[in-house]
Amino acid sequence: MIQQQLRQLLPEWEVDPSAALALLCSSAAAMVVWKWLGKRQIQKKMEDARRTRDEGVKKMAKAVQQFREQVPSVQTDAILSLSLMELTERLREGSLSPRTVLYTYLEKALEVTQQTNCLRHFIPECEEQLQEIQRQKEKGLLYGIPVSIKDHISHKGHLSTCGLVQCLDTPVQEDSVLVKVLKSQGAIPFAMTNVPQSLFNYDCSNPIFGQTLNPLNHQKSPGGSSGGEGALIAGGGSILGIGSDVGGSIRLPSSFCGLCGLKPTAERLSLSGVSGSVSGILAVPWVLGPMARDVDSLALCMKALLCQEMFQLDPTVPPIPFDEEVYSSSARLRVGYYDTDGYFPLPPCMRRVVRETREALQAAGHQLVPFSPPRIHYVMTELFLKTFFADGGRAWLDVFTGGIVDPSLKSQVNSCKIPRLGKKLLALILKPLFPRLADYLSALGGMRSVKEMWNHHHRIEAYRTEFIARWRELRLDVVLCPVLGPAFTTGYAGKLLTAISSTMLYNVLNFPAGVVPVSTVTEADEEELKLYQGYCDDPWDRALKQAVAGAVGLPVAVQCVALPWQEELCLRFMKEVETLGREKRAA
Repeated sequence: MIQQQLRQLLPEWEVDPSAALALLCSSAAAMVVWKWLGKRQIQKKMEDARRTRDEGVKKMAKAVQQFREQVPSVQTDAILSLSLMELTERLREGSLSPRTVLYTYLEKALEVTQQTNCLRHFIPECEEQLQEIQRQKEKGLLYGIPVSIKDHISHKGHLSTCGLVQCLDTPVQEDSVLVKVLKSQGAIPFAMTNVPQSLFNYDCSNPIFGQTLNPLNHQKSPGGSSGGEGALIAGGGSILGIGSDVGGSIRLPSSFCGLCGLKPTAERLSLSGVSGSVSGILAVPWVLGPMARDVDSLALCMKALLCQEMFQLDPTVPPIPFDEEVYSSSARLRVGYYDTDGYFPLPPCMRRVVRETREALQAAGHQLVPFSPPRIHYVMTELFLKTFFADGGRAWLDVFTGGIVDPSLKSQVNSCKIPRLGKKLLALILKPLFPRLADYLSALGGMRSVKEMWNHHHRIEAYRTEFIARWRELRLDVVLCPVLGPAFTTGYAGKLLTAISSTMLYNVLNFPAGVVPVSTVTEADEEELKLYQGYCDDPWDRALKQAVAGAVGLPVAVQCVALPWQEELCLRFMKEVETLGREKRAA
C-alpha cells in the first residue's frame, strides 16, 4: 500500500519505491532517536543539578561537623531563639561571634531542608564573607546576620534557575545589587531557596529539585513562589530571607507558614541582577522584599537596604532612606477594612481574624472605616491575567524546555495550550454555568494588537486613579484586609490561580502590602468550613474547600496595606497588628 502511494507521488522520478520507503523509515527512526537523545540530555542536566546540590549539602554538613568539634559548647537553642533585633545587638557587642551564629544557622538549615526540601543550594562563599566582614571598618546594620535568598536573586558563581532546565547552564557572573548591599551591611548570604517551576505558581515544586513541604505540616504547601524561603524561616533555619512578589509570592508563603512578609512598592528596592522566567512585563511589576519571624526584623532589613550604596549602585531606585520617625510613631490611625473582595470568598478562619483584628484596633483607639475595593472581578481577569498572558501564554509556554512540566502546573499549562479561538468558544459555552471559569479562559486568550495593549495599560492606570480617589475620599491612612490561607494541601495551588485575588490586587495597584500572623485555625473554623459554598458553587469553590481542609493549628494571617512609597507606615501598622495579636494570645 505505502509503495503504491509512493509511485503515485513520484510518477516521473526514477526512484526505487523500496529505497524511498527505507529512507522514510530511517528518517522517522532518526527523529525518534533525536527526541530520545534530547530528553536524555535534559534528564542528565537535571541529575547533574541535583548531584551538585547534594554534594554541596554534604560539604556544608562536614564543615558544620568540624565547627562542632572545634567549639562543642555552643548553645544552639539559645541562639536560634533570639529575635533578629536581639541577635544583632549580641553580635555588635561581641558576646556572640559571627562564626558561631553562621554555623548554628547552617546546622539548623541542614536539618530543616532534610525535612522539607527547602534549599536549592548552600552558598559556600559564606565562609569568605565571614572573613570579609571582620575586615570592614564599620559594622553594618546586619553585621554577622546569616541571610537566605530566593533562587532567582543572583549570587556570583551560582545558578539562578527559576526551577527551569534552560537555566541550568551558566552561573551568574556578578552579585545582584541587593546581594551587594546585604554584604556591605555585614550580612552573610548562606543559602538559596527552592521555587516553583517558572515562578508562576504559589505552590513550591519543580521537576529539578522537587516539592518543598510546609515545616508546620508536611501534607501542606509552604506557598510560593518564595516557598523555599517560607519553609526555611518557619522551620528555624534562617532568621531573615529575601523573596520576590508579583501576585502574592512573599505574602502567600508568609500566610501559609506563619511569618511576617513585606511586598514594597516596586523599585523601592533594586531589581538589578534578578532574573525571571519571562522578562519585560512592566504593567504589573516584580518586587523584592523581606520575610522574617516578626515585623521589627522586616523594618531593620528595609532600613539596612535603603542606604546610599543601593542608591549609587542602582540609580533607578529613588533615593528615599527609611523613615524611622514614621515607623516609630504611635499616632492613632484611620483604618479602612474589608473581609471579602466580592470575587473569591476566603475560608471562614481568614474572615474571622479580620473581624477580630478590627475589634482589637478599635479598642486600642484607632478609627475603623468600612471599605469596599472596586470591581475585583474586572481587576483579576481584565487587568492582572491579561498582563501576564497578553500573548495567550506563548512566551510562558516556551520556557518549558523539552515539554517537562511539573504536575502542579499542568492545569495552567493545559489551559494556555488551548488555541485562542478554542478559549473563546469554551468561555462562551461555560459563561451561563461557570462565569468565573469562562472569564478566566477568555482572559488567557490575550490581546491581538499593540493598540489593545496600550489601552490595557491605560485601564490599569485608570483603575489605580479610581482606587486612590476612593481611599482619599474616606481619608484612610491604611487598610486591613484578608490574605489567602490557611496553607493549602500540596498540589492544589496550580488548580486555583485566581484564588490569589486578595494579594494580586496590590500588585496591580503597586501599593506596599504586608502579612502578619495573628491566630491559628481552630476546630470551630474547621466545622464552619464544612458549610463553605463560596459565591458561585463552581469547581474553584469546591477545590478551595478541599485545599484548606485539615488545617487545625496552622497559622492564620491578615494583610496590611498603605499607599505607594509608604512602606514605613505599612510596617508601623503591621507592628500594631502584631502587638495586639500577641496581647490577645497572651491573655
